[in-house]
Amino acid sequence: MKKLQVKIKRFDRTLPLPTKQTSGAACFDLYARVDTKIQPKSVGYIPLNVAIEAPKEHWVLLAARSSLHKRGLLPANGIGIVDEDFSGDGDEFQLIVYNFTDELVTIERNARIAQAMVIPTLDVKIIDAKKLNRPNRGGIGSTGVN
Repeated sequence: MKKLQVKIKRFDRTLPLPTKQTSGAACFDLYARVDTKIQPKSVGYIPLNVAIEAPKEHWVLLAARSSLHKRGLLPANGIGIVDEDFSGDGDEFQLIVYNFTDELVTIERNARIAQAMVIPTLDVKIIDAKKLNRPNRGGIGSTGVN
């Protein structure tokens, strides 16, 4: 398998490069650059110490690590979609989070809190259709709860 080369700039070079934690990991982990406090029931921004130059015709998916909710935080915008052209020298990635607790949440510098994946961009042509050719499924949740 050919490895895709991706340029990553670290703003604080004393923090580690993003890495995959296991050989089967789909994403590489990103680290908080500074201690960040997020007030209760508020949105906060956590600098992730990287600017990423996605290869041509690729984009970066930015998501929370699965343990982030244990800290009382959820991504405020679900996931981050980072376009190929958000790749300048000063374009530091940030995780936008919502503190859903009644307590102040502190994320410590060097905490692994987000993950990123580089994905090829598909060139999609949108077709305005008056009718689709597949049968209806019955709406969201139509296959049951379990």
